[in-house]
Amino acid sequence: MSIPVIDAHAASYRARQMPATAEVARGVWAIPVPLSGSALRYVVVFLIDTDDGAVLIDAGYDHPACWRSFTRSVTAVGHRVETISTVFLTHNHPDHVGFAGRIRTLSGARVVIGNADDFATMHRVRGGFLTQLRTALALTGAPPEVVDSMYADAMAVATHHEDLRIDETVADDTEFRFGDVTIRAVPAPGHTYGHTVYFDTRGLVFTGDTMMPEGPAQLAIVSRPDDDPAADLFRTLARIRDLGATIACPAHQFPYREVAARADELTAYHRDEVAVVRELAGAGAGTTAWDVARRMRWRRPWDELGRGTQRFSLVHAHALLRHATGVGR
Repeated sequence: MSIPVIDAHAASYRARQMPATAEVARGVWAIPVPLSGSALRYVVVFLIDTDDGAVLIDAGYDHPACWRSFTRSVTAVGHRVETISTVFLTHNHPDHVGFAGRIRTLSGARVVIGNADDFATMHRVRGGFLTQLRTALALTGAPPEVVDSMYADAMAVATHHEDLRIDETVADDTEFRFGDVTIRAVPAPGHTYGHTVYFDTRGLVFTGDTMMPEGPAQLAIVSRPDDDPAADLFRTLARIRDLGATIACPAHQFPYREVAARADELTAYHRDEVAVVRELAGAGAGTTAWDVARRMRWRRPWDELGRGTQRFSLVHAHALLRHATGVGR
């Protein structure tokens, strides 16, 4: 099990409560931001003190309550939003990009994201999120009525503007210097195709949604013939393992130690998933993700999962099947 950096943060997570803002390392603040109405309850953004202004990792959700909580926390740790010089986004999901544009308006901060997660690029190459989801659900082999109901559910909770203008995109390892603080943007696809982790060379890695201390990673949507997010994730976990980080700072749950061991643990978990899916698919032609997902072991039996969890699980099983068998390429 991952070793928490801040015991109170781990205790709050396990008690299904939002923790208080806390200093993870000298000048690095974990700032939980509430996610009203979400089962996740909160997302954690990280504020880093530097001689060239504050640096922010991720930007919460675009909601007045999130913004109020965030600005209060920034003030409480001795900063002002107006002093933020750079916003690094791990990926383009709505609970991560939310108020990046608002911060830029107030402070002039540049906004940085992985190239494939730049909305303009994503729309040109893949289409919007809901377009990708509709395509992916159809590819799973689920009955049309299931596809329709899952898509309708997603439309109710997954719609956001997808119009954030990005100042700088990264496609390869890129180094940013802020006085004596150096942060490397490291491509880390798997959860999304442009997911990026940020390595503070003092020993911290900000992992976004790629590597939580507990539970598996959620694989990206498969909507194109060459998509293989499981292969992406395995490469990403090896890359994170080899960074030499001593503390991982994920966007959910809590910061933790033993980063390399956790990367190896997750790799083993997902390789076991691939093996299970390969066995379930067997040699029979025409096995679909819908067939596989309903036979996999989830936290609860398939029929007892909520509809949203079934949708996530089906998309995840589809990605595993793509990697295990190459079906759909």
